[in-house]
Formats: sequence, structure tokens, C-alpha cells
Amino acid sequence: MSSAKVAVVTGGNKGIGLAIVRALCKKFDGDVYLTARNDDRGKEAVKLIEGEGLKVKYHQLDIDDVESIKRLKDYMVKNYGGIDVLVNNAGIAFKNADPTPFGEQAKVTLATNYFSTLEGSRILLPIIKAKGRVVNVSSFMSVFSLKKCSPELQAVFRSNTITEEELTDRMNEFIKYAIEGTHQQHGYSTSSYGMSKVGVTVMSRIHARWLREQGKNDILLNACCPGWVRTDMAGPKAPKSPDEGAETPVYLALLPEGATEPHGQFLSEKKVQEWLREQGKNNVLLNGRCPGWVRTDMAGPKAPKSPDEGAETPVYLALLPEGATCIGENVCAW
Repeated sequence: MSSAKVAVVTGGNKGIGLAIVRALCKKFDGDVYLTARNDDRGKEAVKLIEGEGLKVKYHQLDIDDVESIKRLKDYMVKNYGGIDVLVNNAGIAFKNADPTPFGEQAKVTLATNYFSTLEGSRILLPIIKAKGRVVNVSSFMSVFSLKKCSPELQAVFRSNTITEEELTDRMNEFIKYAIEGTHQQHGYSTSSYGMSKVGVTVMSRIHARWLREQGKNDILLNACCPGWVRTDMAGPKAPKSPDEGAETPVYLALLPEGATEPHGQFLSEKKVQEWLREQGKNNVLLNGRCPGWVRTDMAGPKAPKSPDEGAETPVYLALLPEGATCIGENVCAW
């Protein structure tokens, strides 16, 4: 059995998942496992990371397949004694223009994003090692969708005593009403993806509470919002790159040894900044930034700014002088 620490990223072959793998390979003191449902795509992603001069390992994982999750669990227990860092990133979403009936979209989306993530957590949480870190990648759509729910449902989802069984009942209820076409009348949001991420966020609070009840106070579990990121799921118009989207999940995955917070929270980039300030770390500044329309492969040759010009605002923020107390919590344009 290896004495090395180990980090596992689900859905790690592309998008934010791949960016999280890349960042952990650079910053995590241990072995990093990229996992993917499809072996060919997973191994291609491994080649890409290795081509950047980084070391990464691979294990097949389909979170929709319980036996696949169990095989990963058995492998991690046998070879590492458990898992030190688990990032639950795998998920799906239908495109806005997809003609699939809403009820079917709700059923399929929640099957992976909520129910499979839940099953994976049930299987893998017991093998998270002391001082471990668990990060569930949620979405800002969970916030929007929660606000679209009825006051009664909002109260249920925000309850500090909601159980896993009660949450699952609500997720099943949403699917039932979505198939009937009556989900709005019953107080649910019109976004199946958003509702699936409401489930992930609330599930994270429930599991964080469970860890505390088990006396595992040194294992920190949080949900996070990477932001609107340019991925196959969100499209090319999103303002953040996958590497930028990976920043908050990686921050939570690498919370230092001895930390006792944050735990059981839903954190965005702004929330991370607020938490830092609550800890008295007013000299740590965290900002979003808009580099502008820049001539890149993604934006095309007609953009007015060069890459060097686009770098000016991020570099300015990165080099704010010692003693600066702002610009924290802002989205800054030059």
C-alpha cells in the first residue's frame, strides 16, 4: 500500500474537471487521479496533462454505475487506505435548444447529477481519510432555481434538519411533476439542471452534518459554484475559462491541515472572499476580472485587444501592493 496522499476527481476528462485535475497536479502533494466514464476519453485527457509536463494517474469511473463506484472504492482502499481529497465534479446538462420533453430531461438530469452523486457519496464518504477534503461541484443555477421555488419549498431546502430521505423525496417529487407538466404549479423551478444542483447543494449540507455527528471534525465537506465557465455544457460565451472555474473547487480541496472551516457551506468566488474576511484575513484579496474582448483562438482575430492588453487587469490585481485592503469582492474591468 502506498503511503502517498491521493486525490480523486470525478468527470475529470474535460472542462472544469480537467482544469481541477491540472491544478491539483501542480499543487497537491500526492497522487492525483483523473477519472472518466469513457476509457478512451479518459486516457486522451491523461496524455494531454502529461504533455504539459505534469504527473497524473487514471481510473475508470462511471458515477451512473454502482459497480464502477465500488471498484474505485476497493482500489483506493487497497492501494492508499482510502481517499484524501474527493472532488465530485461529474454531471450532465441538456442544451437549451434540445427537443427532449422537459419531463425526460428532469429524469435524466437528476439521475446523474443528484442520484448518482448521492450514491457515489454514500459509497466513498466512509473511506475519506482523517483530515480529508470533499468538494461537491454545484452551480449558481442552484441559487436561481431555489429562488424560483415556492416559499414553502425554499423553507424545506434551507432547513438545517432536512434529512437525506426527505431531500430525495423532494427530488423524486420534482421528477414526477415535471413528467406531468405540473412542476410549476407545485412550486418547483423550471430548470431541471438547476433543481439537480439544488439537490447537490442541500445534500452537501446534510453530509457535512453527518460527518460532524460521526466525530469526523477534521474532514471538511463543501459545495461550490465555479461560476459561468466556457465548457461544452455552458457554451463559448461564458466569461470564465475552465482554469478560472477550477479555482474555488481547488481552493476548497486544498484547505490546509488543521482548518476546521469552511464546512457544509455553498461557496462562490465572492463567498470565499467573505469567508476569508470573517477569518480576519483582510489582507487576502480575491477578485473576479474581465480582461475584455481579446484576440485568442476562442474570441477570434477581430477582437480589438491583444493578449498582452487583456492580461493588464489580471496582472494589476495579482500585484496589488502589500497593505492594500481592496479591491476585494469586486469584478474589475480596466
